[in-house]
Amino acid sequence: MRLHQFHGIEIEEWPATIARTAMFLVEHQANQAMNLTLGYSKPMLPLQDSAQITVGNALRLDWRELVPAGPNTFIMGNPPFIGQYTKAADQTEDMKLVWGELYDGYLDYVTAWFKKASDFFRPVTGGRFAFVSTNSIAQGQPVPALFGPLFDAGWRLRFAHQTFAWQSEAPGSAAVHCVITGYDKHERSAPQLFIYEKVKGEPQQVPAKQINAYLVDGPNLLVRKRSKALSAELPKVTRGSQATDGGNLIVEVGEYAEVAADPTAAKYLRPFRMGKEVVRGLDRWCLWMADSDFDPRDIGRSPVLKERVEAARVMRLASKKLPTQRAAQTPYLFQENHQPLGPYVGIPAVVSETRAFYTVQHLGPEVIAGNKLYTAEDPDGFLFGVFSSSMFITWQKAVGGRLKSDLNFSNTIVWNNLPLPEVEETIRQQVIDGGKGVIAARELHPERSLAEHYNPLAMSPALLKAHAVLDRVVDKAFGAKKPLHSNEERLTLLFERYAEMTAAENEGSRR
Repeated sequence: MRLHQFHGIEIEEWPATIARTAMFLVEHQANQAMNLTLGYSKPMLPLQDSAQITVGNALRLDWRELVPAGPNTFIMGNPPFIGQYTKAADQTEDMKLVWGELYDGYLDYVTAWFKKASDFFRPVTGGRFAFVSTNSIAQGQPVPALFGPLFDAGWRLRFAHQTFAWQSEAPGSAAVHCVITGYDKHERSAPQLFIYEKVKGEPQQVPAKQINAYLVDGPNLLVRKRSKALSAELPKVTRGSQATDGGNLIVEVGEYAEVAADPTAAKYLRPFRMGKEVVRGLDRWCLWMADSDFDPRDIGRSPVLKERVEAARVMRLASKKLPTQRAAQTPYLFQENHQPLGPYVGIPAVVSETRAFYTVQHLGPEVIAGNKLYTAEDPDGFLFGVFSSSMFITWQKAVGGRLKSDLNFSNTIVWNNLPLPEVEETIRQQVIDGGKGVIAARELHPERSLAEHYNPLAMSPALLKAHAVLDRVVDKAFGAKKPLHSNEERLTLLFERYAEMTAAENEGSRR
């Protein structure tokens, strides 16, 4: 190939000049390799050929005016990584221009290049494209918005690299968690799937029949946001209570002694937990005045309550958000109260990607759950068993979102789509008993936090054994006909169950 066959788009002049120069260097390196192999290479000087680098906004330019669309044209690149909440106004306009009626506010800026590439090849039979992108394109709610149009246009994933850390050599730069995905049409070669045991490790190619939108070997199912659970076996999961108080209703460790010394304020002290406190075993409290025994006169009797409630009122009145301003009328209450009335499972919003199991905990109604802790009432312990299983964390890793590389739980995407079929009463009780076994194994070392219990390098044999027992019965609950030995087998089963349980919905949407 000749340099003039390479085309590029760069938004600024100086980087465009660097790109043209870099192409000369690459050609020189290729000529050196040829010379070593064949003993001859064509002289480069004088320079008569050059890569075609256009200066401009790639999302505003017509790519077909720069290079002809053909079956032997390949598009590749490393577009800018700008998240849904960090796009500038002009970048949002870029997205709307490219996506048109299909624009979805959850899509990252990088996805516009995928749509441009797909549209570029619309008139031709073949073509291929591939991009480095943030791993968010294959996680959670944005997945259907991107991959739905790509699959509808006839594209398939030819190859994919699952999440890895892209590290720059620039001093002080942060690692970005990326994926690489490549696409083709009407080709029958086996897809190539690369996985990373560690995000900073080396890729390993694994067999795959079909790579789906979640970059795993499985059918092209798109898991969409759902307002209630797909499974009749699963109750509602709710985000914990939102204080929106400027920290005035929350009592930190260093403040506890002062608040507890006030006998009136002490009446309303409750243990308070976010995901961090649950996982790391940390203490935190709040002033909870939402119970029926609250006496409004206590605020005037207590200097501590009066000062903190007044500060919360002032903070809320200063907010630009109308709901927060309205909440200033009851500054002694959390702005949103979602506290369970009975025993519940506390589900951290975010847990480490290194966990082999999702680190949930049974809590009593006296423990107030904050907005970084999801809750589900669990009077008999069945939900604890489901959440603590390999089956659940496998589903979470496949379809849930990520915060960098950590697992980011979602009730509408992950929980409400968990494809748990009807469970026989005998198996249900076995799941409950298996969950109790996990709790008993933890209690052998009560001094350890969940983070310590589930350190992947130091899990106790008793806890591992208890989880193995739990996994066997949860696998049965999901319909496994034989023992499952890997999470890959579980994921295959999960997608099969999801396809079965949503078949009627999918059929209806096609009519």
